[in-house]
Amino acid sequence: MNTHKPDAAILLVDDDGDILETLGAQLACEGYSVTTCLDPEEAIVAIRQREFAVIITDQNMPKMTGLELLAQVRDIQPNTSRVLITGLFGLDTLIGAINEGEIFRFLAKPWTRLEMLATVGNAVHRYRILGDNDRLRAETLALNEDLEEANATLRAHVAQLTVQKEQLDESHHALTENFEHSLGLCHRIINTFYPLLGTRTKAVVEICRRMTESNDLSAEEKHVLMTSAWLHDIGLVGVKREALHKLFHHPADCTEEDWAMIHQHPGYGQTLASFVDRLTTVGATIRGHHERYDGKGYPDGLAGEAIPWTAQCLAVAVAFVETGLPKTHASEFIVQQSGIAFHPDAVRLFFKATQAQTLPRQIRELTLGELEPGMSLAKGIYSPAGLLLIPEGQALTTATLAKIRNHNMLAHVTQRLLVYS
Repeated sequence: MNTHKPDAAILLVDDDGDILETLGAQLACEGYSVTTCLDPEEAIVAIRQREFAVIITDQNMPKMTGLELLAQVRDIQPNTSRVLITGLFGLDTLIGAINEGEIFRFLAKPWTRLEMLATVGNAVHRYRILGDNDRLRAETLALNEDLEEANATLRAHVAQLTVQKEQLDESHHALTENFEHSLGLCHRIINTFYPLLGTRTKAVVEICRRMTESNDLSAEEKHVLMTSAWLHDIGLVGVKREALHKLFHHPADCTEEDWAMIHQHPGYGQTLASFVDRLTTVGATIRGHHERYDGKGYPDGLAGEAIPWTAQCLAVAVAFVETGLPKTHASEFIVQQSGIAFHPDAVRLFFKATQAQTLPRQIRELTLGELEPGMSLAKGIYSPAGLLLIPEGQALTTATLAKIRNHNMLAHVTQRLLVYS
């Protein structure tokens, strides 16, 4: 059965027609769309007219070597995987391939059929990953730019996201069919917009996952709770970063305008969640996760049984994480608010699901100057160039703090620093 997608187009370039015919027939039998060229100049014309996933070329050809051809391919189609066939494996050939052509793989003459198919399969996989990463990066940047315009009306906000969703559907049909991938993309957007939200979301998801292991929830309720846990804070991407920073670190400084935006985020989240999961109960759960059992929550002031059951469960998990208190104190807060802020049955389910297991560790956001020996990183620290300086989970020592601060003097560390409480 042909399992290759139409974008798996292969270009073969060799001045030996017999090799082209044999190799092309092998790849065509595997379901690839194969184009062949005897002349490297004809190959250049072909790549200007069509996108190829993989280009395989012989090194020794008249008019142009394989390395020279692949160097031009790199400039025209940078994501294309480039494979060089050669009988010469000297150091000069290796260095030239890396520096001039950015070669993905070498194939030595003679090669086996299995070796060729494995190389082509890996090359196609690499091409698709690069393309997906480029598109995801572009969409994430575009989404962040759009979400900066937070004073737009809800209708305009939804209209913009609808356009973006349509564009996402057109360019990433496979992404919209993969539900788990969609949830992962939403979490990446949240994490990129404000990393502390991303880490808190993961903690909430872990608690809700444990709740779903109980027989107290139906299959649909488990699905709704887990989906809502991943997406419950997606509406906060419509709130200004400055307002979020005050909310998390200096809530007394929040203005009326800040609170107005913050109190609208469950409604934004309900709308955005409909693009990922069409179950209305998911949207209702997200909208209701800041309602209180006593009716003093937001955005609708619902009370008691009027609040969806899954929203009641989610509210306990969210509150536990958002307190920012050590686990013991956070648990005491949940108990104290049972029957006030939280449904007593939701509190019982929370402790039933977590009493025999270790709860997720609480997370704080600090400045570089506030880091101290003994703290444990909740997110790895990277240089501006993407070099990992200190991995997630590592306990800070005097030596590691000196390393971070010395590096900061050379290249300023701009990311948000998260540690476990």
